[in-house]
Amino acid sequence: MNIFFQILLGIAGLIVLLLIIGLFVRKSFTIERQATINRPVEPVFDYLKYIRNQDDFNPWSQMDPNMQKTYSGTDGTVGFVSAWESNMKRGPGKGEQEIKTIEPNKRLDVELRFLKPFRSVSPAWFVTDPVSADKTKVSWGMYCKFNYPMNLMGVFMNFDKQMGKELDRGLGMLKNNLETVTHS
Repeated sequence: MNIFFQILLGIAGLIVLLLIIGLFVRKSFTIERQATINRPVEPVFDYLKYIRNQDDFNPWSQMDPNMQKTYSGTDGTVGFVSAWESNMKRGPGKGEQEIKTIEPNKRLDVELRFLKPFRSVSPAWFVTDPVSADKTKVSWGMYCKFNYPMNLMGVFMNFDKQMGKELDRGLGMLKNNLETVTHS
């Protein structure tokens, strides 16, 4: 056998092995992080329900200062859609989020629809729980699903660690914003 054929055979074997491994790798995950904010639940929730406020704390919204954004509907109400498009090579891509449900002072559910660099739909949420009269625990989470063979990325990436770091960073900015600036 010549060396070229052996290399091709080795590459083909590696691809087959990865595809077999992909059959057993998780295809979905839920990620959630929390922070306690020294503000009552009502002003915290009132701030969170307005998607445009995410520009002040969402790390993905802040990745590209030239990102184009469009909005439809009334912010802070069910059905509001915020769309974005970034031309950065390693940026947030293209997609939109829509407010799906609002439980005042408790929960905000949105649907994230990613169009580029790959298509997917992911539910995401913010949950607010009063810890005391002037403290609120905020939970920020999302559910992601990767179809086979895209789920193979999970072999090489720790999504919980990578995305969790961004959620933690965003919650830190949210905490700082709400504790140092008066919002109405």
